[in-house]
Amino acid sequence: MAPILLRRPSLRRLGRALGAAAQPGDVIALVGPLGAGKTHLAQAIARGAGVPPETRVTSPTFSVVVEHAGRLPVHHADLYRLGDASELAEIGLVERAADGLLLVEWADRMPGALPRDVLWVTLSPARPDERSLTLSATGPRSEALRAVAERWEAARRA
Repeated sequence: MAPILLRRPSLRRLGRALGAAAQPGDVIALVGPLGAGKTHLAQAIARGAGVPPETRVTSPTFSVVVEHAGRLPVHHADLYRLGDASELAEIGLVERAADGLLLVEWADRMPGALPRDVLWVTLSPARPDERSLTLSATGPRSEALRAVAERWEAARRA
């Protein structure tokens, strides 16, 4: 899938579409530099997965993982401060996410610690008000989510 250029409102809409399509056990890895929009996209995905608007969804940089209640549990993780994959094993991140959606910011810091089937979303600033997203899937569930994004993008362009 070619990179998608989005402004903030469209990024929110795409995130909500991904969250609405998510099923238990899905994993979405968010990659990009500081300020690329990883947390903003995670917030929108959480809303799409049914996390209510009054629930504050912020980057869990210091707590590593936070669970939000929604249509399905949303496990929101941030790997920025972790030293190695053994820390992920200690908190049982992948196992905890089997019943819900796992969103992982800075996933590129420990790609081998994630399950095999992951939707990788790479974000980068294109302009001050625009982000470029590239999505790649590594299995059947992540491919289904990637297809949701592709259909969403086609409808947006129509």
